[in-house]
Amino acid sequence: MTDCGCDRARADLEEYLRNEICKTEQSDIREHIDGCEGCQSEALVARTLTDAVQRACKEAAPEDVRRNVLASIRATRATHTQS
Repeated sequence: MTDCGCDRARADLEEYLRNEICKTEQSDIREHIDGCEGCQSEALVARTLTDAVQRACKEAAPEDVRRNVLASIRATRATHTQS
């Protein structure tokens, strides 16, 4: 295994975090991140954002919020189609 370097690790970080790269590349990037403070920090931020987005995509708004948003959209459409 060889150190892939910061540029490559950062360029492939999203794919690495989603396990979308081959095992060899994944191993090289993991090895680099383990030894590089800057890339560790960037990986932590990216992982935190990725996890937050995944959680948000699974959550549903409460029904009353959903109804209010839909009513607002309908009212806006009605206003704009009459103009």
